[in-house]
Amino acid sequence: MNGYRVDEYDPDREPPTDVIRTPGRPAPGRAGGGARRRSGPARALQGLSGSVAAGVVVLALVVVVTAWLGPRRGFPGPGTESVVAHVVAAATVVVAQRYADHRRGGVAVIGSLLVFLVTGALLWTQWWG
Repeated sequence: MNGYRVDEYDPDREPPTDVIRTPGRPAPGRAGGGARRRSGPARALQGLSGSVAAGVVVLALVVVVTAWLGPRRGFPGPGTESVVAHVVAAATVVVAQRYADHRRGGVAVIGSLLVFLVTGALLWTQWWG
């Protein structure tokens, strides 16, 4: 032979490679562990708030680009107050949505509702007011 030793695969000796375990936490699918699933309404609320958060980020980008482009093209763009309000609102909804995405239960719902609240305040003060 060539001097190399080849062992047969022994499942009792080698750990599975498809499961990455964190020390101190039970493996997924075992008693006392695993991920809890969200209810249908909670997932729908989270999905809707994620879409709204993405819309606020896009809106903030549009306002920033318009503020930058306006003076260069000879038309009045949004003022500094509007740009700051949109950027702060976008940052707030992204943080709130991330919080909602990484939590379960009532605190996740609060994060999603905060997205709607900040978006409503932004639209009310900057677009409808």
